[in-house]
Amino acid sequence: MGYYVSAAEDIKIYVEDLNPEGRKTILFVHGWPGSHKLFEYQFDCLPKLGYRCIGVDTRGFGNSDKPWTGYDYNTLADDIWYVINALELKDIILAGHSTGGAIAIRYMARHHSNGVSKLALFAAAAPSLIKRPNFPYGLDKETVVQLIHQTDTDRPKMLQDFGNIFFFQHITQAFSEWFFQLGLQAAGWATAAIANMWIREVLFSDLETITVPTLIIHGIHDQVVPFQLGEIQSKSIKSSRLVPFYYSGHAAFYDEKDRFNEELVKFVEV
Repeated sequence: MGYYVSAAEDIKIYVEDLNPEGRKTILFVHGWPGSHKLFEYQFDCLPKLGYRCIGVDTRGFGNSDKPWTGYDYNTLADDIWYVINALELKDIILAGHSTGGAIAIRYMARHHSNGVSKLALFAAAAPSLIKRPNFPYGLDKETVVQLIHQTDTDRPKMLQDFGNIFFFQHITQAFSEWFFQLGLQAAGWATAAIANMWIREVLFSDLETITVPTLIIHGIHDQVVPFQLGEIQSKSIKSSRLVPFYYSGHAAFYDEKDRFNEELVKFVEV
């Protein structure tokens, strides 16, 4: 069931709500440049096991409104706050992939874990996606600057190239086209604005505020968010457990979807 939740300034955030009567709730926040549909192979499976699965399209992406502004971690975390409060969610598992993982981390710090009892991070883009003077991990800033340039000049080509490094396992041409279409659903300005956010913002102090049990799943072949960032998250979050995925790139939820679902269920049930 899909519907909209109003965030600040009446921005409409799209929510896909599966199995609302489920005994435990997992709220998924997708990564750049996709939508909630990236979690198709979780949504196909987990509701059958009795879970309520909620997928949110972040502003600028998927079916959500695409305003010109609001592409910063505070606003994106606030959008999640509006969803959690509108749906009166309590004791949920907040799960985020890539930029969605970073948004989830900012939510935990900014909104004091409101409604969340567990956190799951999948290749989260934190504490910094890019290398900095005192942080030699992540991507070179020039790589992100080039992504922004490609977005502004030939976004379809950028999306195709990005799809080529997103997965580690072989994907069919049809699947590649499906992923490409998800990226095209986004607004170009939102796509570029999020990449600019990676350059501007960091989440070092946010990680240290997290006290709930946290699962960290990270593919060791990740070319988008290097595996070292998952290791740093694990060291920074006190009650965390890092699970390396040895046959995955940036998309463990597809590269090793059966194991991914098993690890997530195990975490939810602990």
